[in-house]
Amino acid sequence: MDRFLVKGAVGGLWGKREQEQTGGGPAGLGEEEENSRKKPRREGPGNGVDSAGLSWRRIRAEGLDCDYTVLFAKAEADAIFQELEKEVEYFTGALARVQVFGKWHNVPRKQATYGDAGLTYTFSGLTLSPKPWVPVLEHVRDRVSLVTGQTFNFVLVNRYKDGHDHIGEHRDDERELAPGSPIASVSFGACRDFFFRHKDSRGKQPSRRLGVVRLQLAHGSLLMMNHPTNTHWYHSLPVRKKILAPRVNLTFRKILPTTK
Repeated sequence: MDRFLVKGAVGGLWGKREQEQTGGGPAGLGEEEENSRKKPRREGPGNGVDSAGLSWRRIRAEGLDCDYTVLFAKAEADAIFQELEKEVEYFTGALARVQVFGKWHNVPRKQATYGDAGLTYTFSGLTLSPKPWVPVLEHVRDRVSLVTGQTFNFVLVNRYKDGHDHIGEHRDDERELAPGSPIASVSFGACRDFFFRHKDSRGKQPSRRLGVVRLQLAHGSLLMMNHPTNTHWYHSLPVRKKILAPRVNLTFRKILPTTK
């Protein structure tokens, strides 16, 4: 796991810092995982910083292309989680409902969106304009960009109060997403199971029988869902009644500006 030396208390995490990176392996990937290796050098956005100090794991199957690492050491992940609990403002009322097969249901988790001005994002029957970025979300976004070379202008925040909160099978394939862009999923709090299921393997009589890919998303971890993963695979976070602790997940995206 990477270790980061951070100057100052929790409130100072989002300012200037010294970083010390040491290699190591992420924890908790399922049996469908392929080989572990050092990720090739990737240039950061305009600054030449590479991610050689991170230990990445590749998740590959037919049409599935993901990369996983533990991005934040426990102390920094704990501080970020506490800041997210204080700063994120979640939807209430009508915005806390989703449309499934023409019917409206309460969302079995809390949600919020943040991002650049002038953007809108539509999913599950809702069209949302993001709130302006707050420092803790900018901090996580910038760290992800630093190690991947990707840039993001929007984040969907999901908070699961315990293992009863969940999200069903779905694909992040909304039309606002920039074509071919990855989605970066960063997790804080309780470690939860995460499933991928191929679109041809769904339902009672699937046309094909491809195996489910099972992962565990650890505290402080980053899962990069690269193209064309969301074209072919659904993903979900199932109910786990024995999980009593909360989890906050940030999915960073690059979405297209609204055209008038």
